[in-house]
Amino acid sequence: MIRVALVDDEPLFTAGLAMLLGAQPDIEVAWQAGDGGQALRCAQSDPVDVILLDVQMPGVDGLATTRRLIEAGAQGRIVILTTFDTDGYVMGAIEAGAAGFLLKNTAPERLIEAVRTVHGGDSVISPGPTRRLLTAVRAGQVEQTRSQPPPLPGGLTERETEVLALVARGLTNQEICDRLWLSMATVKTHISHLLAKTGARDRVQLVLLALRTGVVELDELLIETEA
Repeated sequence: MIRVALVDDEPLFTAGLAMLLGAQPDIEVAWQAGDGGQALRCAQSDPVDVILLDVQMPGVDGLATTRRLIEAGAQGRIVILTTFDTDGYVMGAIEAGAAGFLLKNTAPERLIEAVRTVHGGDSVISPGPTRRLLTAVRAGQVEQTRSQPPPLPGGLTERETEVLALVARGLTNQEICDRLWLSMATVKTHISHLLAKTGARDRVQLVLLALRTGVVELDELLIETEA
């Protein structure tokens, strides 16, 4: 069972989200919070697997809450939720340690799948914010609140580099299996090795690393996200 927490200052939104997620056989909404401060207290007393967190809230906002949760060693993976007019927060969310960034108008079935994806260890970003993130990388605007990603290690095998390129293009594990004619176990092993060798936290950081080291070109990724 995937235990989920909802953090948003709009009660009607969280109520609808709780009904949607709670109706799934493998998802349980453990608690809800109306602001970042309450979320921090709840996360400490009742850890969950996934936290869906609004970016704009009174008091402690979503980005500050994300940073404080990560610093406190919170077990739950964090997905930032926001509206179209604030999707520029994606860079700050990723730098703060979020595992995903979704727009509030994301289709219900995609949001449900995103919860499962993040719980499984992957990251998710809505297409619109993805384009903004990639464009910002080209413009050199990504916040450097953490240390600069390491250069591409010389210890990567040819196959690992190939898998890195496909991850950067947004392919899922199953799509990588189909493209390279590999088993799921083999693909997961390659991605695990990539994370360990590069020091990347998740697939989002692998995308940024692939861009910065020239494994993939930005223009082709922008074309992919338009599809």
